Amino acid sequence: MDTQRPAREKEELAIVLDFLPNGYPFDPRPSHRKTPIVQVLGKKRFTLLELVPKKDVFLQPNDEIYIGEGKREQIHHILGKLPYNKLTSTGRTNLEYAIKDLVKANEAKFIDFFNKAQPMTVRMHQLELIPGVGKKHMNAILEEREKGLFTSLEELKSRVKLMPDPEGAIVKRIMNEIEGLEKHRIFTD
Repeated sequence: MDTQRPAREKEELAIVLDFLPNGYPFDPRPSHRKTPIVQVLGKKRFTLLELVPKKDVFLQPNDEIYIGEGKREQIHHILGKLPYNKLTSTGRTNLEYAIKDLVKANEAKFIDFFNKAQPMTVRMHQLELIPGVGKKHMNAILEEREKGLFTSLEELKSRVKLMPDPEGAIVKRIMNEIEGLEKHRIFTD
């Protein structure tokens, strides 16, 4: 019996958060030895990554780029995961906007979470991991879910009385996970 966790899917597409054509300003090396850097957010698992672009490639924030296996048009190689605290101020500013856009574009994935969330322990439910969802909202969501699955975040908001903005709550949860403020990870790696 295989008890290993399945390997996480690698990111294939990413959104550019910041492009540093002259590398990091705090890099002590002379400018001719610095490497250009691209800070990106993976579209599937919201992974922050640090990349090196190909020579003479210039990228803009919000550009979508391919970073998967095989031939990459704009990226030479992936340096690795990018810690949140190394994100530039431009990268941090663009991060929340990129997450909002991805949540809107992948609404089905997030409504699926509300439709399938289960208890984690006797005292804690996965729904309670969403900011603004306490015991009252959790019970209301579960009661409404029994009547029929939710088809959109807007429907969730209209069927559950006093439900805070579900889209905003998901964005906040993803931001908290990326910043390392959460013990449990629901949407990120």
